[in-house]
Amino acid sequence: MTLENQLIKKTFYETFMEAGEKNPVRVLGEAFLAGYKDGTADISAIRFAQGEVYFHNKDYEAAIFKWENVHNALEPWAKKNIADCHYELGQLSTAEEIYKSIDTESSVLQSEVALQLFSLYIDQGKIEKADQVIKKAVSSNPDYPNVTDIARAFFEKHKDWKSAIELAVNEAIRTESHRWFDILKSYAEQGLTKAFEPHYFSKCLAVLYGVDQTRFEQMVHALWNSYRNERSYFSWLREFNHLFLNLDANRKQSWKELSALYQETYFELIDGTYLMKELEEIIPNLLTNWIKIADYSHALFASAAVLAWSEKFPSSISPEVVNDAENLIFHSRNETDGLEYSLTLFDSIVKWAEEQHVDPGHRFRWIIRELVDFQTHHLLVAGTSGNGKSSFINSVLGENILTVPTSSVIVFKGDDETEIRKISDEELTTFSGFHEFQEAVDRRLNKAFNNAIIEFSLPSPILQENRLALIDTPGFSDRNRMEGEALEYLHFADSLLFVLDANDPFTEKEQEIIMQIRKYAPNLPIHFLLNKIDEIYDEQEAAQIVEDTHSRVREFLPRAQVFAYSSHLRSRKQQNDLAEFLKDLNRPIVEEDRIEKILIFIRKLIRHLLDKWTEMEESLVESIKWNEEMATKLSGAINQLTDLKEEKTRMITRTFRKVLEEIRADLSENIPKILQECSDLIQEDSDFRNIHFELNDEMNRRAHAYVTDKVLPELYRSLQEWILKANDELNQCQSFLDEISDGFNGMYGEERLKLNCDFKVLDDWLRDADRMTSGVQMEKVNIFLRRTPYQILLKSAGRLFGVFQQNNEMLYHKYKQFVENQDYLDVAESIMNQLLLPFELFEKSLERDISFFFRNPFVVLNQAVEETKKEIEEKEEELEKMRSNPETYRDPLTLFEVKLRQYEWITISAKGVFHA
Repeated sequence: MTLENQLIKKTFYETFMEAGEKNPVRVLGEAFLAGYKDGTADISAIRFAQGEVYFHNKDYEAAIFKWENVHNALEPWAKKNIADCHYELGQLSTAEEIYKSIDTESSVLQSEVALQLFSLYIDQGKIEKADQVIKKAVSSNPDYPNVTDIARAFFEKHKDWKSAIELAVNEAIRTESHRWFDILKSYAEQGLTKAFEPHYFSKCLAVLYGVDQTRFEQMVHALWNSYRNERSYFSWLREFNHLFLNLDANRKQSWKELSALYQETYFELIDGTYLMKELEEIIPNLLTNWIKIADYSHALFASAAVLAWSEKFPSSISPEVVNDAENLIFHSRNETDGLEYSLTLFDSIVKWAEEQHVDPGHRFRWIIRELVDFQTHHLLVAGTSGNGKSSFINSVLGENILTVPTSSVIVFKGDDETEIRKISDEELTTFSGFHEFQEAVDRRLNKAFNNAIIEFSLPSPILQENRLALIDTPGFSDRNRMEGEALEYLHFADSLLFVLDANDPFTEKEQEIIMQIRKYAPNLPIHFLLNKIDEIYDEQEAAQIVEDTHSRVREFLPRAQVFAYSSHLRSRKQQNDLAEFLKDLNRPIVEEDRIEKILIFIRKLIRHLLDKWTEMEESLVESIKWNEEMATKLSGAINQLTDLKEEKTRMITRTFRKVLEEIRADLSENIPKILQECSDLIQEDSDFRNIHFELNDEMNRRAHAYVTDKVLPELYRSLQEWILKANDELNQCQSFLDEISDGFNGMYGEERLKLNCDFKVLDDWLRDADRMTSGVQMEKVNIFLRRTPYQILLKSAGRLFGVFQQNNEMLYHKYKQFVENQDYLDVAESIMNQLLLPFELFEKSLERDISFFFRNPFVVLNQAVEETKKEIEEKEEELEKMRSNPETYRDPLTLFEVKLRQYEWITISAKGVFHA
């Protein structure tokens, strides 16, 4: 045992013991006494050893006494041991002070002191100080036994994962020990390392690569997965691929796990979630690293990915890597399920489009579904006009279905029931009858090519028995070319049957068409139907025409067959021969060919969605412009309605006021006359003492009778006429508003505006008119009881002289003269005020009532304006977003295109033919 180990374990005293000695106290006592006497022995060393014995026997005070008197090279250790005694006695503060006062150059003693302080701080619950001490101990002497294990246990216990990971990284780099690399990997697998920036692990990974490549791969896998879905994921991909690019890894080594990780990550990155600006710095290095280590199960995908990416982004990957991919792809094992990958790609594009609120179209879904049906052979029938293409199809179907040139692609399928459906990008429509079908496909009615597909299912033995679908497309234009859109459906067909006219077969025009088809669909099998052969009366001549046609066709298409046919002959032999001919064409469908067609239509779908972006932008611009025009028109309609309301308010109010003015004029003219006529009540023998009371009562009665019997009926009649006129005026307003709403709804294309006025106001007016002109309770007017000077005089004279008969004549004349000559205008005014007060109040409410009448149209129009302005704002925001961030739409489609091109390369490799 070394001296340092003895000092650590406090067994230095054993150096004084002889073999067989078992009493260290006696031995050390004798040694101390002998040394003390002769003065030659190292008394401090003996005291140090005695202190150890006392310590082991828990006599800490005696041990402290001994160690306090050590003054040789062991003094720092003695000081440490004194602190240990205080520690054991529970005097932690004293022990801490002594530990911290020890000054030594011994790394062992330094480590021991640090570990003791660490334990002391743990006991005191001073975790922060314990953390500082253990980190210093590791930093000062990491090789000291157990110090790193103690530190790791401490960090893990207190979940200080940052310190634990730093310890593992440092120790792994320092020791290159598998154990520390494995510890770090376990942290990564728990997701604890993701708090660190990826570059922190680069040096550690570089060291591990040189130590153990299997563990390197496992470590990379753990770190890779820990960063996945984190904000630093791309930083990890950049950092690791930069590191791995400079390592000498290659395909001769086994990198199966890492190769699979590259494949998974690559497909994850190009699934349409990320933008190109995020990927352009990552993908090239990722692909470069992937292909240099790709094992046989991933080499095909890796090489196809490199070629696809480099085609889309030239110069992003070095030529050497591209050349490596070109060589590798044709020497890789193709064990992929091309159909599954293709359909998954199609589904992912459709899902993405739907998330962007863009309809990918029913047409593409229908086409892909049909292409997946490997049991049905798609035969495209083509030919120039006049060659009898439609007649041939009709004869095969056994019905006269095609009667006019078509503007659509029609697919005839055998089924038990007849059903005709239109499959467009926008919708699926089932035709109610044959007439509707003819109108939809008649080229005379539909000049332009209709991109929709007509699926015509019907009972047809020849189609059902041969699992055959006939495809008819619009014919060729005057330039001897197929419609551009119709050409696309060449890729839908498994073979093409070109109809020739036996009277002039395979003309230069038809040869040009065939060359055009070959250029567009080079792998499409083409065969020929020599129609109208019945018009050649000489059988030998007919046979010669067939032979000559066959010879000329073979110069262009050596494998093409030629079948002589007459659409007008219904012989059993011809039908049997045709069935055999079609059966011969209907060879088993090769899955790779259909996969290639699916990929072609996926590319068309991507192009379709790119075009949709332009359409959406143009649609938004047009929508904004249209809505701005609508907002202007709606505001104009509101202004018109405001003018109309004001005009009708003036007119109706003025008419009502005229009625009142006529009544007022009537009362002003007739009430005074009625009151003056009350003079006939005065007689010479009247009781002039009370005549003024009688006159007042009679005048009120006659005035009230006039109002009730004549004025009110006339007023009622006038109000009814006024209401009828107002009704006419308001009906005109409603008619005007109906025209406005019809105009706007015509522009909207739906019944959006209903400008219905509130005619209840007329019912209210009728009710009010009836109420105001019936049962009028008028207060008695003080006509003859007022205290005017002349009336006072007359009444006084009546009371004074009325008792004398001889004075009656004089009073009679005076009263009569007074009644007949009075103007009574103030009385008439009082009666008018009583009578017309409700009508005047009614008049004041007319403007409010007419406003109620127009309230709903105003609400509807103002709401339409607000909705239109809101829609303009939303469309402008959407347009601005589209124009400012076009990459959010275009980049995913670009990545789908890259993935598509990768699958195309895989398809090419399966055929073993290179296509540049």
